[in-house]
Amino acid sequence: MGVVIRRAGESDRADVVRLLDEAFRDDPVSGWVFPEEEHRRSRHGALMDAFLDLALSLGHVDLAEDGSAVALWWSVPAGEDEGAEEGPAQLRAAVDPDNARVEEIGRLTGEAHPTDRPHQYLHMIGVSPERQGEGLGSALIGAVLERCDREGLHAYLEASSSRSRALYARLGFQFTGNAIDLPDGPHLWPMWREPRPFGTDGGGTGRFA
Repeated sequence: MGVVIRRAGESDRADVVRLLDEAFRDDPVSGWVFPEEEHRRSRHGALMDAFLDLALSLGHVDLAEDGSAVALWWSVPAGEDEGAEEGPAQLRAAVDPDNARVEEIGRLTGEAHPTDRPHQYLHMIGVSPERQGEGLGSALIGAVLERCDREGLHAYLEASSSRSRALYARLGFQFTGNAIDLPDGPHLWPMWREPRPFGTDGGGTGRFA
């Protein structure tokens, strides 16, 4: 499907945070991070805002022109990030200081994240609830995966359901073999994508709503 995509910037902050908040507020992972619904509705948007900050500083944000879908990408170099250990604690302090799960999910996903090769990390992709199921997510990130294939870049994501894991597998992502088990919560499946010969079918999503 034809989707006009542009790079989002600081001026889009309110719209992007609202879209991510609506798309992920009832997601199982968000429900684990914020178990109490009232508290989730109060602090979930702040977490999405912090994620947007990370994407703007470490990569880029792609936004459908009509505001229906957004993808947060990080450009990750090879090698250990010297500030990685402090990142989850800083995120917790900024978003919800009394909530240890904000820090824990950052720590667990960070431990599973590959560090041996540079790659494009699809951190999140959100679609407006009323537009889900229209293929917007795959259309939104197709250009990035085409670039990965053209330039020989690797890609990485964490699938948050068996359904999305199967979808990503069809798009060239492979499970790394070590699931992320959130204590008393859902599982995440880290998935890695090798670049395909340019011109073959591509496209995929990370955390996708």
